[in-house]
Amino acid sequence: MNTQVKLAGLILLAASVIVPAFAQDTGAATYKAKCLMCHGAKGLADAPAGKAMKVKPISDPDVKKLSEAQMVDAVSKGMGKMQPYKDKLTDAQIKDVVAYFRTFLN
Repeated sequence: MNTQVKLAGLILLAASVIVPAFAQDTGAATYKAKCLMCHGAKGLADAPAGKAMKVKPISDPDVKKLSEAQMVDAVSKGMGKMQPYKDKLTDAQIKDVVAYFRTFLN
């Protein structure tokens, strides 16, 4: 029984390390596929489409002040010229891509 408890603890520890890394990898892949063309590689809106549509960069104070929930809502429902993604991405994908996008704030 002691071995089973240790094994369960090891599995939980491994999951706590793997899941966030997987979520970030998933968010990065979704970002590259769906967001990069407008928001740019680092969220600076420096891609040609982003410049043409006057997308605000992650460094813009209006963008920086958005909470994670507000960003999730913006991706889901659309914002400005950005189309809604609620029918194109799952809720989990939207949360993952927002979490990845927010890494650019650092």
